[in-house]
Amino acid sequence: MSSSAAESGSTGSDFVVVANRLPVDLEKLPDGGTRWKRSPGGLVTALEPILRGNKGAWIGWPGVPDLEVDAIVEDGLELHPVPLSSREVAEYYEGFSNATLWPLYHDVIVKPVYDRDWWTTYVEVNRRFAEVTAKVAADGATVWIQDYQLQLVPKMLRMLRPDLTIGFFLHIPFPPVELFMQLPWRTEIVEGLLGADLIGFHLPGGAQNFLYLARRLAGQPTSRGAVGVRSKLGVVQVGFRTVRVGAFPISIDSGHLDEMASSRAVRDRAREIRKELGEPKRIMLGVDRLDYTKGIDVRLNALLELLEEGRVDPHDTMMVQLATPSRERVDSYVQMRSSIERQVGRINGEYGRVGRPVVHYFHRPVPRDELIAFFVAADVMLVTPLRDGMNLVAKEYVACHHDLSGALVLSEFTGAAAELRQAYLCNPHDLDSVKDAMVKALTQDEESGRRHMRALRRQVLSHDVDRWAKSFLDALTRGGVAGSALVGVGEPIASDADA
Repeated sequence: MSSSAAESGSTGSDFVVVANRLPVDLEKLPDGGTRWKRSPGGLVTALEPILRGNKGAWIGWPGVPDLEVDAIVEDGLELHPVPLSSREVAEYYEGFSNATLWPLYHDVIVKPVYDRDWWTTYVEVNRRFAEVTAKVAADGATVWIQDYQLQLVPKMLRMLRPDLTIGFFLHIPFPPVELFMQLPWRTEIVEGLLGADLIGFHLPGGAQNFLYLARRLAGQPTSRGAVGVRSKLGVVQVGFRTVRVGAFPISIDSGHLDEMASSRAVRDRAREIRKELGEPKRIMLGVDRLDYTKGIDVRLNALLELLEEGRVDPHDTMMVQLATPSRERVDSYVQMRSSIERQVGRINGEYGRVGRPVVHYFHRPVPRDELIAFFVAADVMLVTPLRDGMNLVAKEYVACHHDLSGALVLSEFTGAAAELRQAYLCNPHDLDSVKDAMVKALTQDEESGRRHMRALRRQVLSHDVDRWAKSFLDALTRGGVAGSALVGVGEPIASDADA
C-alpha cells in the first residue's frame, strides 16, 4: 500500500462507499511511526468483495484520533480518511453513536443518554463526511452510505451534490416507533435519511417503522422547515423526489467460507482444537463482540442451570466463548465484562475439573483462519442476542459445515432468524426457551441434524453477499425492484429454508 490517491491522477470515483471506518486501520507504533492493518468487522467483510470488483472509493475514519492522513490506494481501491479529534471520537462515536443511538435502536436494553453536546458533534462529523464525499465522487456517481453513525449524511450530501445517486443502508435494527420517538432529534434523523434515493433495512419491520415515522415527523411543517412528505408501501414522496424504502437482508461471502472450511489446513486445525480441549463429546461455541446486546450472559446462565439440573454433563460437554474486545471505555461495557467473567468463574469453580474447565473464555481478537477452525470444530453454535440487526456469525457457522454436521441455536430477535428457520430458535428473554434449544441441539440425531443443516446451507449459500449488494445497487441505480428486495411493508422475506 504505497501510492497516494493524488499520485493516481484520479478525477473522481463513480462508486463511493461511505462508512464510519475504513477497511484498514492506521495503527500507531511504539516508536512513533504508523502502519496500516486490515480491520475486522462484518461491514468490511460484506462490502470489500464488491468494491474489489469495481472501480471504487471508500471514505471513513482510519481508527486513530488527532491525525491527518493523505488519501491512499490499496489494490486499485482509493481510501479517503476522514480525520476525527479525540473529542469527536468521545462525543460523536462513543457518545451519540454508541451511548445514544445503539441502545435506543436495540430496544433500550441499556438506557440511552441524550446529550446535546454529543448531538452537536454528531452533526459536525456527519457534515465533514458529506463534504469529503462531495469532493471524491465523480459527476453522477453512485454513493452508498452505511449505518447509524452517518444518518445525517444523505441529506447533507444531497444539498452539496444533487447530481449524485445516494443509497443508505442501516446495519442495525430500526426501533419501534414508540422508542424512536424518545429521541430529541428524531425529526432531524428522519429528514437526514430522506436525503437518500433508497433506504435499506434488514427486515420489512424496520421499513414499516421508518415509513410511519416519515409520514408522522417529516410530513408536518416544523420550525426547522421540514419538507412535507407523502408515503405509501415502500415509497416516500419528498417534494418532487421519490425515496424508496426496502428490506435487503445482508449476508456473507458464503462460497469463500465454504471453500476455506473445506481446506486441509483448517480441518487439521479443527481437529487440533478438539484435542487441545480434551476431546469432549460436544463443543458449544459462542463468537461475539463483547456487547450487552449479544446475550453472552444469557447462554452462560442457561448452561449453569442445565448443569445444576443434570441435563448437561460437564464431563463430556464444554463451551468455548470467544469475546472480541469492544468499546472498553464505555461504563456499561466495563460492567458487562466483569459480570461475564464472574459467571465464567462460577461455572468453572463449581463444575470444572483440573485441566478441564467447562467454559473456555477468550477475551481477545481471533485471527480469521483460527475462527473458521473453531466454527468447524464446534458441534453447536450459540447465537443468543437480545436484539440484532442480522448476525452474520450465524450464517458463517452454517457456511463452514459442508459435511452437514453441527447445529445452530439462534435467537428469534436476530434478523437472521427470518431466513434461518431450520435453526433451533429460542427467546433469549425466556431462559427455559434457551435451555430447551441448547438441549435439542446437543441431543439431535444425525439424520435430523443433517436435514436441518442442509436447509440452512441452501439458504446461506444461495443468498450470499454478492446477491445482497447487487439487489440493493440494482434497486438504487435502476430505480426498480431487484428480485424481492424492495418489499411492501409487512411482506415476509422469502426463505429457501422453508422448503
